[in-house]
Amino acid sequence: MTETPKTALVVMGVAGSGKTTVAAILGERLGRPVAEADDFHSAENVAKMSAGTPLTDEDRQPWLAAIRDWISASDGDVVVTCSALRRVYRDVLRQADARVRFVHLDGSRQEIAARMSARTDHFMPLGLLDSQLDTLEPLGPDEDGVVIPVTGTPEEIAAAALARLAAD
Repeated sequence: MTETPKTALVVMGVAGSGKTTVAAILGERLGRPVAEADDFHSAENVAKMSAGTPLTDEDRQPWLAAIRDWISASDGDVVVTCSALRRVYRDVLRQADARVRFVHLDGSRQEIAARMSARTDHFMPLGLLDSQLDTLEPLGPDEDGVVIPVTGTPEEIAAAALARLAAD
C-alpha cells in the first residue's frame, strides 16, 4: 500500500494580495499549521525591501530553500505563504518532500495598491508593487495550483480556493 504524501498549500501572489490572511483562514479550516514566508527572510532582505530595493534572485535563494526545508521537515500537511512570483522560485518549493500545491491570489494593480496603502504593519512599501507585478509569472497549465481572484472577503476567497482545490 502506497502512503499518501503530505500536502503543502503555498498561498502565493504579490505583496498586498492577502496571502497572510487567506493562509490563516485556510490553516484554520483545514486544521493545518501555517507559516509566514516573511519570517524566513534574512535581516538583510527585510532591510533591502524596507528601503524600497527589490530582491534579486540571489537574495531569494536562501529564503526559498528555508521555506522548502520547513515544508520537508513538517510532520504533516501545512499551509505557507510565499510570493513565489517566478516559476523558478516555485520549482525550488516543489523540491520539498510533499505534494506542493499553489493558491495564486490574483488581482489588478489598483486592487492590490489599495490593499497595500491601507495596511500599516508591513515592511513592504507600495513602491515595490510594480516590481513584483513585473516579476510575476502566472502558474503554468502544468503547475499544481489554482488562481483565485482577490475579490470578496478573505473568507470568500478562502472558500473559493478550497472549492477549486477540491475540484482539481
